[in-house]
Amino acid sequence: MRIRRKTRKLIAVLLVVLGLSAFITAMTAANTVPASKAGDGSGAISGYTVSAVHYNLNATNPQSIDSVTFTLDSAPVAGSTVKIKLVAAGSTWFSCTMTGANASCTTTGATVAAADQLNVVVAD
Repeated sequence: MRIRRKTRKLIAVLLVVLGLSAFITAMTAANTVPASKAGDGSGAISGYTVSAVHYNLNATNPQSIDSVTFTLDSAPVAGSTVKIKLVAAGSTWFSCTMTGANASCTTTGATVAAADQLNVVVAD
């Protein structure tokens, strides 16, 4: 009799485990994962041609550069990052806003005396 009770308990436990396994499998089968792409490759970087550069000086103190505007040869992709740097040895990058291919960059703190380059970076 003891063996039958143990056998019944064992069968009951096995049925519960099998039932839970089936339930968990059904739940994981219902999950959906969006398609994604991954890989490795290379492509040419063509760059942009910058034209119509204009340094807008401060009206009160013309030694300060308030902003820089310029035009790219084509509009960057929406959401692109566009920044400029005016001092070669400096580490300050100024953010630009784009309207089509036209850039406007506020250059708070920049001075004419320190400016020795115009470095434009566009990251699509």
